[in-house]
Amino acid sequence: MWHLGPLPIRAYALCIVAGIIFCLWLTARRWRARGGNDNDVWDVAGWAIVFGIIGGRLYHVITDPELYFTKGAHPVDAFKIWDGGLGIWGAIALGGVGAWIGCRRKGIRLTAFADAAAPGIVAAQGIGRWGNWFNNELYGGPTSLPWRLEIHDIDVVTGHSQPCGFGNVGQYVCGYYQPTFLYESIWDLVLAAVLVLVGRRLTLGRGNLFAVYVMGYTAGRGWIEALRHDHANHILGLRLNDWTSILVFLGAAIWFVRHRHSHDESPYTPKRLAAAQAAAAVGGDDESAPPSSAETTAESTADSAPEATAEATPESSAETAAPPGVAQTDPDQAADSS
Repeated sequence: MWHLGPLPIRAYALCIVAGIIFCLWLTARRWRARGGNDNDVWDVAGWAIVFGIIGGRLYHVITDPELYFTKGAHPVDAFKIWDGGLGIWGAIALGGVGAWIGCRRKGIRLTAFADAAAPGIVAAQGIGRWGNWFNNELYGGPTSLPWRLEIHDIDVVTGHSQPCGFGNVGQYVCGYYQPTFLYESIWDLVLAAVLVLVGRRLTLGRGNLFAVYVMGYTAGRGWIEALRHDHANHILGLRLNDWTSILVFLGAAIWFVRHRHSHDESPYTPKRLAAAQAAAAVGGDDESAPPSSAETTAESTADSAPEATAEATPESSAETAAPPGVAQTDPDQAADSS
Protein backbone atom coordinates (compact mmCIF):
# COMPACT_ATOMS: atom_id res chain seq x y z
CA MET A 1 0.00 0.00 0.00
CA TRP A 2 1.19 3.49 -0.86
CA HIS A 3 -0.23 6.83 0.20
CA LEU A 4 -1.03 9.63 -2.21
CA GLY A 5 -1.54 12.29 0.42
CA PRO A 6 -4.42 11.03 2.55
CA LEU A 7 -5.52 8.57 -0.17
CA PRO A 8 -4.31 4.95 0.26
CA ILE A 9 -3.38 3.22 -3.01
CA ARG A 10 -3.53 -0.55 -2.63
CA ALA A 11 -1.69 -2.89 -4.98
CA TYR A 12 -4.46 -5.47 -4.72
CA ALA A 13 -6.96 -3.01 -6.16
CA LEU A 14 -4.51 -1.90 -8.87
CA CYS A 15 -4.14 -5.50 -10.05
CA ILE A 16 -7.90 -5.96 -10.21
CA VAL A 17 -8.35 -2.71 -12.13
CA ALA A 18 -5.53 -3.58 -14.54
CA GLY A 19 -7.23 -6.90 -15.26
CA ILE A 20 -10.58 -5.21 -15.90
CA ILE A 21 -9.02 -2.66 -18.27
CA PHE A 22 -7.29 -5.38 -20.29
CA CYS A 23 -10.49 -7.42 -20.41
CA LEU A 24 -12.48 -4.47 -21.74
CA TRP A 25 -9.87 -3.69 -24.39
CA LEU A 26 -9.69 -7.26 -25.67
CA THR A 27 -13.45 -7.77 -25.54
CA ALA A 28 -14.04 -4.56 -27.51
CA ARG A 29 -11.69 -5.78 -30.27
CA ARG A 30 -13.37 -9.18 -30.42
CA TRP A 31 -16.88 -7.73 -30.31
CA ARG A 32 -16.07 -5.34 -33.15
CA ALA A 33 -14.72 -8.25 -35.21
CA ARG A 34 -18.04 -10.05 -34.69
CA GLY A 35 -19.91 -7.11 -36.17
CA GLY A 36 -20.80 -5.44 -32.89
CA ASN A 37 -20.68 -1.82 -31.81
CA ASP A 38 -17.89 -0.84 -29.39
CA ASN A 39 -20.33 1.07 -27.20
CA ASP A 40 -22.08 -2.21 -26.37
CA VAL A 41 -19.03 -3.43 -24.44
CA TRP A 42 -18.93 -0.44 -22.12
CA ASP A 43 -22.68 -0.56 -21.52
CA VAL A 44 -22.72 -4.26 -20.63
CA ALA A 45 -19.45 -4.09 -18.68
CA GLY A 46 -20.85 -1.45 -16.35
CA TRP A 47 -23.44 -3.95 -15.13
CA ALA A 48 -21.13 -6.98 -15.17
CA ILE A 49 -18.28 -5.36 -13.22
CA VAL A 50 -20.44 -4.03 -10.39
CA PHE A 51 -22.37 -7.27 -10.04
CA GLY A 52 -19.16 -9.29 -10.38
CA ILE A 53 -17.35 -7.51 -7.55
CA ILE A 54 -20.38 -7.85 -5.28
CA GLY A 55 -20.76 -11.52 -6.21
CA GLY A 56 -17.09 -12.26 -5.64
CA ARG A 57 -17.17 -10.76 -2.18
CA LEU A 58 -20.45 -12.46 -1.26
CA TYR A 59 -19.08 -15.87 -2.24
CA HIS A 60 -15.97 -15.33 -0.13
CA VAL A 61 -17.92 -14.20 2.93
CA ILE A 62 -20.59 -16.91 2.62
CA THR A 63 -18.08 -19.75 2.21
CA ASP A 64 -15.77 -18.50 4.99
CA PRO A 65 -18.21 -17.04 7.55
CA GLU A 66 -15.98 -17.95 10.50
CA LEU A 67 -13.57 -15.23 9.42
CA TYR A 68 -16.18 -12.56 10.08
CA PHE A 69 -19.02 -13.82 12.27
CA THR A 70 -17.49 -16.00 14.99
CA LYS A 71 -16.42 -14.96 18.47
CA GLY A 72 -13.53 -12.53 18.31
CA ALA A 73 -14.11 -11.72 14.63
CA HIS A 74 -15.32 -8.36 13.35
CA PRO A 75 -18.35 -8.50 11.02
CA VAL A 76 -17.49 -5.09 9.58
CA ASP A 77 -14.36 -6.70 8.08
CA ALA A 78 -16.65 -8.43 5.59
CA PHE A 79 -16.83 -5.09 3.79
CA LYS A 80 -13.05 -4.58 3.67
CA ILE A 81 -12.58 -5.83 0.15
CA TRP A 82 -9.16 -4.16 -0.03
CA ASP A 83 -7.78 -6.74 2.43
CA GLY A 84 -8.39 -9.48 -0.12
CA GLY A 85 -11.11 -12.05 -0.55
CA LEU A 86 -12.89 -12.26 -3.89
CA GLY A 87 -14.32 -15.64 -4.90
CA ILE A 88 -14.13 -16.06 -8.67
CA TRP A 89 -17.17 -18.35 -8.61
CA GLY A 90 -19.38 -15.63 -7.18
CA ALA A 91 -17.81 -13.01 -9.42
CA ILE A 92 -18.57 -14.96 -12.60
CA ALA A 93 -22.04 -16.05 -11.44
CA LEU A 94 -23.31 -12.64 -10.36
CA GLY A 95 -21.25 -10.91 -13.04
CA GLY A 96 -23.12 -13.09 -15.53
CA VAL A 97 -26.39 -11.80 -14.11
CA GLY A 98 -25.14 -8.24 -14.61
CA ALA A 99 -24.08 -9.06 -18.17
CA TRP A 100 -27.51 -10.57 -18.84
CA ILE A 101 -29.19 -7.37 -17.65
CA GLY A 102 -26.90 -5.24 -19.81
CA CYS A 103 -27.38 -7.46 -22.87
CA ARG A 104 -31.14 -7.52 -22.43
CA ARG A 105 -31.27 -3.73 -22.24
CA LYS A 106 -29.13 -3.38 -25.39
CA GLY A 107 -30.72 -6.15 -27.49
CA ILE A 108 -27.57 -8.30 -27.46
CA ARG A 109 -27.40 -12.08 -27.49
CA LEU A 110 -25.79 -13.07 -24.19
CA THR A 111 -24.11 -16.15 -25.66
CA ALA A 112 -22.46 -14.09 -28.41
CA PHE A 113 -21.22 -11.54 -25.91
CA ALA A 114 -19.96 -14.27 -23.55
CA ASP A 115 -17.96 -15.89 -26.37
CA ALA A 116 -16.41 -12.52 -27.25
CA ALA A 117 -15.55 -11.79 -23.61
CA ALA A 118 -14.22 -15.21 -22.54
CA PRO A 119 -10.50 -14.69 -23.37
CA GLY A 120 -10.51 -11.25 -21.74
CA ILE A 121 -12.19 -12.56 -18.59
CA VAL A 122 -9.66 -15.31 -17.95
CA ALA A 123 -6.77 -12.96 -18.83
CA ALA A 124 -8.14 -10.51 -16.25
CA GLN A 125 -8.14 -13.32 -13.68
CA GLY A 126 -4.49 -14.01 -14.46
CA ILE A 127 -3.55 -10.36 -14.03
CA GLY A 128 -5.64 -9.95 -10.88
CA ARG A 129 -3.94 -12.95 -9.25
CA TRP A 130 -0.87 -10.80 -8.67
CA GLY A 131 -2.88 -8.98 -6.04
CA ASN A 132 -2.42 -12.13 -3.93
CA TRP A 133 1.35 -11.69 -4.13
CA PHE A 134 1.10 -8.13 -2.85
CA ASN A 135 -1.31 -9.26 -0.14
CA ASN A 136 1.02 -12.09 0.96
CA GLU A 137 -1.76 -14.68 0.61
CA LEU A 138 -2.98 -17.86 -1.08
CA TYR A 139 0.28 -19.79 -1.12
CA GLY A 140 0.92 -23.53 -1.07
CA GLY A 141 3.01 -25.81 1.08
CA PRO A 142 6.66 -25.29 2.11
CA THR A 143 9.17 -25.71 -0.73
CA SER A 144 12.80 -25.16 -1.68
CA LEU A 145 12.12 -24.71 -5.40
CA PRO A 146 14.05 -21.89 -7.12
CA TRP A 147 10.76 -20.04 -7.79
CA ARG A 148 9.61 -20.35 -4.18
CA LEU A 149 7.55 -17.54 -2.66
CA GLU A 150 8.86 -15.80 0.44
CA ILE A 151 6.09 -15.06 2.94
CA HIS A 152 6.65 -12.15 5.33
CA ASP A 153 5.06 -11.02 8.51
CA ILE A 154 2.90 -8.00 7.73
CA ASP A 155 1.97 -4.85 9.58
CA VAL A 156 -1.73 -4.76 8.68
CA VAL A 157 -1.94 -1.08 9.63
CA THR A 158 0.69 0.18 7.19
CA GLY A 159 0.55 -2.73 4.75
CA HIS A 160 4.33 -3.14 4.83
CA SER A 161 6.25 -6.37 5.32
CA GLN A 162 8.13 -6.75 8.60
CA PRO A 163 10.70 -9.16 10.06
CA CYS A 164 9.33 -12.47 11.32
CA GLY A 165 7.74 -12.23 14.74
CA PHE A 166 6.45 -8.70 14.25
CA GLY A 167 3.11 -9.63 15.79
CA ASN A 168 1.01 -11.60 13.35
CA VAL A 169 2.58 -15.02 13.82
CA GLY A 170 -0.08 -17.64 13.21
CA GLN A 171 -1.83 -15.58 10.57
CA TYR A 172 1.25 -15.02 8.46
CA VAL A 173 3.92 -17.70 8.75
CA CYS A 174 7.36 -16.64 7.58
CA GLY A 175 9.15 -18.98 5.19
CA TYR A 176 9.24 -20.19 1.60
CA TYR A 177 6.15 -21.69 -0.04
CA GLN A 178 4.66 -22.84 -3.34
CA PRO A 179 3.56 -19.72 -5.31
CA THR A 180 0.11 -21.03 -6.22
CA PHE A 181 -1.00 -17.54 -7.27
CA LEU A 182 1.75 -17.67 -9.93
CA TYR A 183 0.68 -21.09 -11.17
CA GLU A 184 -2.88 -19.90 -11.59
CA SER A 185 -1.81 -16.66 -13.24
CA ILE A 186 0.24 -18.55 -15.84
CA TRP A 187 -2.56 -21.08 -16.38
CA ASP A 188 -5.09 -18.28 -16.93
CA LEU A 189 -2.94 -16.34 -19.39
CA VAL A 190 -2.12 -19.45 -21.41
CA LEU A 191 -5.81 -20.37 -21.46
CA ALA A 192 -6.66 -16.88 -22.73
CA ALA A 193 -4.24 -17.36 -25.66
CA VAL A 194 -5.71 -20.82 -26.39
CA LEU A 195 -9.24 -19.39 -26.46
CA VAL A 196 -8.21 -16.72 -28.97
CA LEU A 197 -6.67 -19.38 -31.24
CA VAL A 198 -9.64 -21.72 -30.90
CA GLY A 199 -12.03 -18.88 -31.71
CA ARG A 200 -10.07 -18.08 -34.85
CA ARG A 201 -9.69 -21.58 -36.21
CA LEU A 202 -12.85 -23.42 -35.14
CA THR A 203 -16.54 -22.71 -35.51
CA LEU A 204 -18.01 -23.62 -32.14
CA GLY A 205 -21.63 -23.80 -31.04
CA ARG A 206 -23.52 -20.99 -29.35
CA GLY A 207 -21.79 -20.00 -26.11
CA ASN A 208 -19.29 -22.84 -26.45
CA LEU A 209 -16.14 -20.74 -26.42
CA PHE A 210 -17.25 -19.53 -23.01
CA ALA A 211 -17.89 -23.16 -22.06
CA VAL A 212 -14.32 -24.04 -23.08
CA TYR A 213 -13.09 -21.22 -20.85
CA VAL A 214 -15.10 -22.56 -17.92
CA MET A 215 -13.88 -26.14 -18.42
CA GLY A 216 -10.28 -25.02 -18.91
CA TYR A 217 -10.26 -22.79 -15.86
CA THR A 218 -11.89 -25.33 -13.54
CA ALA A 219 -9.51 -28.08 -14.69
CA GLY A 220 -6.54 -25.89 -13.76
CA ARG A 221 -8.11 -24.69 -10.56
CA GLY A 222 -8.58 -28.30 -9.45
CA TRP A 223 -4.87 -29.19 -9.31
CA ILE A 224 -3.81 -25.74 -8.13
CA GLU A 225 -6.33 -25.88 -5.29
CA ALA A 226 -4.73 -29.13 -4.13
CA LEU A 227 -1.43 -27.27 -3.58
CA ARG A 228 -2.89 -24.45 -1.51
CA HIS A 229 -2.50 -24.42 2.26
CA ASP A 230 -4.57 -21.34 3.09
CA HIS A 231 -7.70 -21.56 5.20
CA ALA A 232 -10.59 -23.36 3.49
CA ASN A 233 -13.64 -25.36 4.50
CA HIS A 234 -13.62 -29.05 3.50
CA ILE A 235 -16.39 -31.44 2.44
CA LEU A 236 -15.60 -35.18 2.35
CA GLY A 237 -11.89 -34.42 2.42
CA LEU A 238 -11.93 -31.97 -0.48
CA ARG A 239 -11.69 -28.22 -0.29
CA LEU A 240 -14.96 -26.43 -1.05
CA ASN A 241 -13.49 -24.86 -4.18
CA ASP A 242 -12.61 -28.33 -5.50
CA TRP A 243 -16.26 -29.36 -5.30
CA THR A 244 -17.28 -26.11 -6.95
CA SER A 245 -14.77 -26.74 -9.76
CA ILE A 246 -16.14 -30.24 -10.37
CA LEU A 247 -19.77 -29.12 -10.52
CA VAL A 248 -19.06 -26.09 -12.69
CA PHE A 249 -16.91 -28.18 -15.06
CA LEU A 250 -19.74 -30.70 -15.49
CA GLY A 251 -22.24 -27.91 -16.13
CA ALA A 252 -20.02 -26.38 -18.83
CA ALA A 253 -19.43 -29.79 -20.43
CA ILE A 254 -23.19 -30.45 -20.63
CA TRP A 255 -23.75 -27.04 -22.22
CA PHE A 256 -20.94 -27.68 -24.74
CA VAL A 257 -22.43 -31.00 -25.87
CA ARG A 258 -26.02 -29.77 -26.04
CA HIS A 259 -25.17 -26.65 -28.07
CA ARG A 260 -22.41 -27.97 -30.28
CA HIS A 261 -24.53 -27.58 -33.43
CA SER A 262 -26.29 -24.30 -32.60
CA HIS A 263 -24.90 -20.96 -33.70
CA ASP A 264 -25.63 -17.28 -33.18
CA GLU A 265 -26.48 -15.93 -36.63
CA SER A 266 -26.04 -12.39 -35.33
CA PRO A 267 -24.68 -10.87 -32.11
CA TYR A 268 -27.97 -8.96 -31.80
CA THR A 269 -31.54 -9.97 -31.05
CA PRO A 270 -34.29 -9.68 -33.70
CA LYS A 271 -35.69 -6.64 -31.88
CA ARG A 272 -32.34 -4.81 -32.09
CA LEU A 273 -31.98 -5.76 -35.75
CA ALA A 274 -35.47 -4.50 -36.54
CA ALA A 275 -34.67 -1.20 -34.82
CA ALA A 276 -31.49 -0.88 -36.90
CA GLN A 277 -33.43 -1.57 -40.10
CA ALA A 278 -36.02 1.03 -39.20
CA ALA A 279 -33.36 3.63 -38.46
CA ALA A 280 -31.60 2.88 -41.74
CA ALA A 281 -34.88 3.13 -43.67
CA VAL A 282 -35.53 6.67 -42.46
CA GLY A 283 -31.90 7.71 -42.69
CA GLY A 284 -31.44 7.85 -38.94
CA ASP A 285 -28.01 8.16 -37.38
CA ASP A 286 -27.92 6.09 -34.21
CA GLU A 287 -24.46 5.81 -32.67
CA SER A 288 -25.53 2.73 -30.71
CA ALA A 289 -26.68 0.89 -33.83
CA PRO A 290 -24.61 -1.99 -35.21
CA PRO A 291 -21.93 -0.83 -37.67
CA SER A 292 -22.72 -0.94 -41.35
CA SER A 293 -21.75 -3.91 -43.47
CA ALA A 294 -19.11 -1.86 -45.28
CA GLU A 295 -17.50 -0.69 -42.07
CA THR A 296 -17.37 -4.17 -40.59
CA THR A 297 -16.07 -5.75 -43.78
CA ALA A 298 -13.20 -3.26 -43.94
CA GLU A 299 -12.24 -3.81 -40.30
CA SER A 300 -12.57 -7.60 -40.50
CA THR A 301 -10.43 -7.71 -43.65
CA ALA A 302 -7.69 -5.66 -41.96
CA ASP A 303 -7.82 -7.68 -38.74
CA SER A 304 -7.95 -11.16 -40.29
CA ALA A 305 -6.01 -10.85 -43.54
CA PRO A 306 -4.09 -14.13 -42.95
CA GLU A 307 -7.45 -15.95 -42.87
CA ALA A 308 -8.92 -14.11 -45.88
CA THR A 309 -8.48 -17.15 -48.15
CA ALA A 310 -9.84 -19.65 -45.65
CA GLU A 311 -12.49 -22.03 -46.99
CA ALA A 312 -16.01 -20.97 -46.11
CA THR A 313 -18.05 -23.26 -43.89
CA PRO A 314 -21.34 -24.75 -45.08
CA GLU A 315 -23.19 -22.69 -42.50
CA SER A 316 -21.66 -19.41 -43.59
CA SER A 317 -22.29 -20.07 -47.30
CA ALA A 318 -25.96 -20.67 -46.61
CA GLU A 319 -26.54 -17.46 -44.68
CA THR A 320 -28.56 -14.70 -46.27
CA ALA A 321 -27.38 -11.16 -46.61
CA ALA A 322 -27.39 -9.06 -43.46
CA PRO A 323 -30.22 -6.57 -42.91
CA PRO A 324 -29.35 -2.94 -43.58
CA GLY A 325 -27.19 -1.46 -40.84
CA VAL A 326 -26.16 -4.86 -39.46
CA ALA A 327 -22.91 -6.73 -40.08
CA GLN A 328 -23.01 -10.44 -40.95
CA THR A 329 -19.53 -11.77 -40.30
CA ASP A 330 -18.34 -15.17 -39.12
CA PRO A 331 -17.90 -14.64 -35.36
CA ASP A 332 -14.92 -16.98 -35.03
CA GLN A 333 -13.06 -16.58 -38.33
CA ALA A 334 -13.16 -12.79 -37.91
CA ALA A 335 -11.97 -12.85 -34.30
CA ASP A 336 -9.49 -10.32 -33.01
CA SER A 337 -5.94 -10.17 -34.29
CA SER A 338 -4.40 -9.77 -30.84
